[in-house]
Amino acid sequence: MFFLKLRMWLLLTLLFGIIYAVIVMLGTYLGLANFYFYLLISLGMMLLQYMLGPKLVEWTMRVKYIGQNEYPELQSMVRELAMRANIPAPRIGIAEIEIPNAFAFGRSLRDGRVCVTAGILRLLDEKELRAVLGHELSHLKNRDVLTITLLSVIPMLLYRLSWQFLFYGRRRDEKGSNTVLIGMAALLFYFITNLLVLYASRIREYFADRGSILLGNSPSSLASSLYKLAYGAARTDKEALKEVEGLKAFFVNDPSQALKEIRELKQLDLDKSGTLDSRELEMLRAKKVHLGFGDRLLEALSTHPNMLKRIKRLSEYRTG
Repeated sequence: MFFLKLRMWLLLTLLFGIIYAVIVMLGTYLGLANFYFYLLISLGMMLLQYMLGPKLVEWTMRVKYIGQNEYPELQSMVRELAMRANIPAPRIGIAEIEIPNAFAFGRSLRDGRVCVTAGILRLLDEKELRAVLGHELSHLKNRDVLTITLLSVIPMLLYRLSWQFLFYGRRRDEKGSNTVLIGMAALLFYFITNLLVLYASRIREYFADRGSILLGNSPSSLASSLYKLAYGAARTDKEALKEVEGLKAFFVNDPSQALKEIRELKQLDLDKSGTLDSRELEMLRAKKVHLGFGDRLLEALSTHPNMLKRIKRLSEYRTG
């Protein structure tokens, strides 16, 4: 887990450096050259995302937190896993969206929230749901939710800056200043930072998978849940998928890749049961997974690891 945190904080430092460089360019363009001004603006952007991030997730996902007497089995599972993980029990919410999935978010361990959709409660059995919840609580334990929340705002800001300077800056700039160059630089940084954020997102999924196994869940339960969630997402209305497009990095798997994932996982489901048992994972462990150029490129542009690689990694774990 130490290497996850190290990689994530190195990425955060690098991305903060990039946005600082962009702010310096903007400040120079506007005739401002005070170091502390740039520093305060950069920190202010991070603080704004830190404060508003959870509310944005709640609003987009239509989260309603459950009372003490609601969903007793779900509450029992979350409390038990939180005790195993040695973290405070998070608030539990139900997201009123069609997509079967789960996610975790919050500003800190004490502010942690774990949410499931109504669809996932109908789709998964107890062991599979417990494995997914273990995955999400591992995100909280690793503190990567806050990190990815902070990281995700940087490409968005750079994209808006590039758009502003490339298409609107020249209209107001009669002196022929370098608005186009600033816009192009912001656009280049947008692509770079977006790739880095996606990389960070994929790293954290591997470690959360491992965390779920360390909390006592079997690799086959988590693998089967990922398989079922792909089927569930494939049956979901496209409009529902569009509603959460910007926050899919929070999910346990990427709903937009459901059809591709089903095609990949069907190869592993030898008995056509719709699940992946320990015997099927054992057979996968002895094989090598080779991705073509197209699959590697798609993974580089995705918030989640390639599903075959992910299940392959799960097949190498033993129940904690």
